Amino acid sequence: MPNIKSAKKRVRSNGKKAVVNTYITSSMKTAIKNFEKSVKENNKELASMNLNVAIQRVDKAKKNGLVHENKAARVKSRLTKMKNNME
Repeated sequence: MPNIKSAKKRVRSNGKKAVVNTYITSSMKTAIKNFEKSVKENNKELASMNLNVAIQRVDKAKKNGLVHENKAARVKSRLTKMKNNME
């Protein structure tokens, strides 16, 4: 446990940031899973809607530095290919 005041504050702020980061990454993964599920069900309307949500969540994770730029591009590319191959 830290003794210095600034170190105590750093522990508190790191804890708060960890909660937000976990929320963003888990919502990204959930959006991707929802999209994949709609593709599996062959529901084109739902898939296009879920694709937009998934891309937004991936971009937000990238913006916050939680996902590397290249991984974000790779995930978005794969999801878009999945949707295009539905037809």
